[in-house]
Amino acid sequence: MPGWLGLFINPYYHARQGLYQAILGLAPEIYGRVIDIGCGYKPYQELFTTQDYVGLEYDSPDNRANKKADFFYDGKKFPFSNNEFDCAICSQVLEHVFTPLAFLSEINRVLKPGALFLITIPFVWDEHEQPQDFARYSSFGIKAILEQQGFEIVKHEKTVADLRVIFQLVNAYLCKAMLGTNPFLNIIICAIVMSPFNIMGWLIKFITPGNSDLYLDNVVLAKKRVI
Repeated sequence: MPGWLGLFINPYYHARQGLYQAILGLAPEIYGRVIDIGCGYKPYQELFTTQDYVGLEYDSPDNRANKKADFFYDGKKFPFSNNEFDCAICSQVLEHVFTPLAFLSEINRVLKPGALFLITIPFVWDEHEQPQDFARYSSFGIKAILEQQGFEIVKHEKTVADLRVIFQLVNAYLCKAMLGTNPFLNIIICAIVMSPFNIMGWLIKFITPGNSDLYLDNVVLAKKRVI
């Protein structure tokens, strides 16, 4: 959730800001008992006013030690009953799932009929969290696999659909090429080398047209079909 300071010290400013704004806009739609699948550190939890916010993660020693999950699962079956949740959130996870149809089917199973599902998925991005990086999804691809698994699209947004994409990719490249383990040195490098690309991207979006075919992320609000 980068503020104005992120322009100067966050190499992923445009990506993070785009996701944050899109999720913030859809947050009022999320209600009741919510499951955050692949919750990590639950970075968006404070955006939602919900009855119960449950974090789920893949069961591994690292996740148990470092993530804020309430439950863990074996990579196949979620530890919940059918029709248990009012809404689900899954942010920047699907590209790391080797069996996406089975994964989406399991999400559908634990949701109540008519429940809402907020999912974000990268479209233009580098390989990350290797070797668990398996796919990129176009807007048509994500629509197709969601519909195959019993969902219908309610809203669909493409984030950073303008020339900021180019500046963000430059900074993503520089981040991997230049940043190390020293946090103070990293801040200096970001401020000197990467902040100009953040600032140029922020300025140029006001004077150039958007392009809905080239963007960073899909942000989709879907609904479980009532059979």
